[in-house]
Amino acid sequence: MNTFGRLFRLSIFGESHGPAVGITIDGVPAGISLRSDDFITDIERRKGGVQKGTTPRQESDMPIFQSGVFNDITTGAPLTMLFENKNTRSGDYEKQRAIPRPGHADFVAHQKFGGFEDYRGGGHFSGRLTVCLVGAGVVAKKILQEISVQASILSIAGEADPDKGLQKAIDAKDSVGGIVECRVTGLPAGLGEPFFDSVESLISHAVFAIPAIKGIEFGAGFAAANMFGSEHNDAILDGTGATKTNHAGGIVGGITNGNELVFRVVVKPTSSTPKEQTTYNWETDTQDILSVKGRHDLCIALRVPVVLESVTACVLADLLLMEQKIKRVWNG
Repeated sequence: MNTFGRLFRLSIFGESHGPAVGITIDGVPAGISLRSDDFITDIERRKGGVQKGTTPRQESDMPIFQSGVFNDITTGAPLTMLFENKNTRSGDYEKQRAIPRPGHADFVAHQKFGGFEDYRGGGHFSGRLTVCLVGAGVVAKKILQEISVQASILSIAGEADPDKGLQKAIDAKDSVGGIVECRVTGLPAGLGEPFFDSVESLISHAVFAIPAIKGIEFGAGFAAANMFGSEHNDAILDGTGATKTNHAGGIVGGITNGNELVFRVVVKPTSSTPKEQTTYNWETDTQDILSVKGRHDLCIALRVPVVLESVTACVLADLLLMEQKIKRVWNG
């Protein structure tokens, strides 16, 4: 459904062109300093229009606290934040109501919800809701304290230089995808469980909640298929668990081993593209030619790093709270 986590529990709500999107976080420990200013850096990183190749839609995206914060300190009650939608153009979607966009959730949403779904801007399926995930990530990072979660773009359209990759989209009048890597340092060994609650399982579950993610690999990832076992195994150097290599990506048997956690995700090309495509018209029961107009990203991957950091931080905060391996010094 729309809820994830055990102790640090997220419930996301809202639609792209509704009055607001938001998130409720249950399990936030009391006593954490939390102000609107704490969100500025990560919110700005996610915004469209800030960098080349992103949508010109602009929202202030400063959180409006509804509960869980008093005198700039978390109370221990569920923390609810709203992010208002003010810069919408719903008319862009009226004319294509009967023509589901290829690659979008328009068709499946219509099938699942019987035509009652809010179709404007993708409704509840929209990447707009990732602002809620970023907001949750700000809170989670405060719980992680000295643990560092950093994500960066490795390539756009197969190019290590993002500008070159974006130029491919511009020249083709189309959209492109990319690869984003996340690295976590400072994690203790022992987080996670075998099988269903392995660290890879939990991170993957959260990561695939980010629209446009189509693949994930940890450590050596798919390259491991071409390695010998003796080559892939990470030699343990000392009692801390430090290893000579890190092909496992910091996770063995589903549990963190104290080394750097490393994984990469594939971000598909933006589905909305001005390139003409063939799709189905459910009013006329025929195929139509569609060119998606409006304000869209050339490459969604450009905005993914901070969202990837955020969902990763949320998973790790939940694991740390379950292991109780945190110091309660947030206001110290």
